[in-house]
Amino acid sequence: MVKVLIMEDEEALADVLANKLTKEGYEVSIALDGEDGLKKLREIHPDILLLDIIMPKVGGFEVLETMHADSELNQIPVIIVSNSGQPVEIERAKSLGAKDYLIKADFDPEEVLDKMRKALSNISESVSDSDKAAEELGETIKESEGQESPKKPVAKGKESSSGTGSGTAGKIAILVVEDDQFLRDLIVRKLEEEGFDAIQAVDGEEGLRLSKEKKPAIILLDLILPGMDGFDVLKSIKSEKSISSIPVIILSNLGQKDDIDQGIKLGASDYLIKAHFTPGEIVARVKEVLKKK
Repeated sequence: MVKVLIMEDEEALADVLANKLTKEGYEVSIALDGEDGLKKLREIHPDILLLDIIMPKVGGFEVLETMHADSELNQIPVIIVSNSGQPVEIERAKSLGAKDYLIKADFDPEEVLDKMRKALSNISESVSDSDKAAEELGETIKESEGQESPKKPVAKGKESSSGTGSGTAGKIAILVVEDDQFLRDLIVRKLEEEGFDAIQAVDGEEGLRLSKEKKPAIILLDLILPGMDGFDVLKSIKSEKSISSIPVIILSNLGQKDDIDQGIKLGASDYLIKAHFTPGEIVARVKEVLKKK
């Protein structure tokens, strides 16, 4: 079984990656800081390493330097997954042996798996089965990206008697309207870690329906959605008296000034470009909007 070590201090991201890889037959270990990561590198000697750069205790570059100087560790393929993406940083990482470099806020699971396949293809024949597993997972994701996202059970928040954004067990309810399952899972997990009740919708119609039914405290809204797009959802929310006061934060990769201006004009409280924000930063912005509310 192919062993993968994920060194990532953002636990939500590490867990989502680990869950996907585990389902495909990989043996996955996680280290939440560089010090623990170096210890696990020597203990389990993984077949591949997914490495963040900014980590507590020991940073990613120090990990790379240690591996580069160690004859046993320097054969392990390393893929960097980080928000540090300056050209000088990328060149430094590659000079220390990293096989590839992904910007954390701007990648999708298929890209991670594709780069893992390429890195793993250069190691011994004993791990050839990993290529097949990664390819199958990549194809599954590619098929889902080319179709409307399948309906999946939605985490239902219990509406409070006052209908003012209270969810299950009195938690503050946040509605996430996002058709990208990978990103949605990351945001939902982070929200739940922070004590929120995360409600999910995978398309515009479902998002609008749940807005009316659950009356969440805040709505995180993608713009490019199957069927009814985010702009139309936003128009409908702001024209419906019972939910028009709910703050809506647009979360989209549409970053043109016209798109941003249109979103704000239609009543969005904030507009975040997906590629510029980590799940943790998105949740921080949710908290800011809640304070203003």
